[in-house]
Amino acid sequence: MLARIALILAVTMAAVTGAAAQEPDLIFKKSTVWRALTPDDKLAVYGLDDPMVEGVACHYTTPERGGISGTFGVAEEVSDISLSCRQVGPVKFKQKFGQGDVVFSERRSLIFKKMQIVRGCDAKRNTLVYMVYSDRPIEGSPKNSTSTVPLMPWGTEAPPKCGEWLK
Repeated sequence: MLARIALILAVTMAAVTGAAAQEPDLIFKKSTVWRALTPDDKLAVYGLDDPMVEGVACHYTTPERGGISGTFGVAEEVSDISLSCRQVGPVKFKQKFGQGDVVFSERRSLIFKKMQIVRGCDAKRNTLVYMVYSDRPIEGSPKNSTSTVPLMPWGTEAPPKCGEWLK
């Protein structure tokens, strides 16, 4: 029993320290289900910058459960997540990347589920492709959302070719 408690604490601490590496910015929340004595269910909109590609920002909307389980942080969050990414300045790659590299990851339940935003490159169209999905080790999740960022000139700067930055 003591080993099980230590494992749960270790997993929780890993989730907390992993999230501190890149914390998304909360833009706003909107209540969707009213609850009388506990917090409401909400939709939350977050923004984050791609850590490897300067000049690209993504926004995603995710449901957050209220109620008693949501209050104590033990509710398993649903997989309905939407994503939108845009070029917000001149694009500069910081290093080479692989198709499907993780841009951001967040736990969606105490142990089993996590949300991930991954990046790829459509070299033929010189477009970055971002996908958000939620996964589970046992059954997976088919829910996902995709957003594309065509690399365009910014001012007088020509856009880089994303295909030249693939590993």
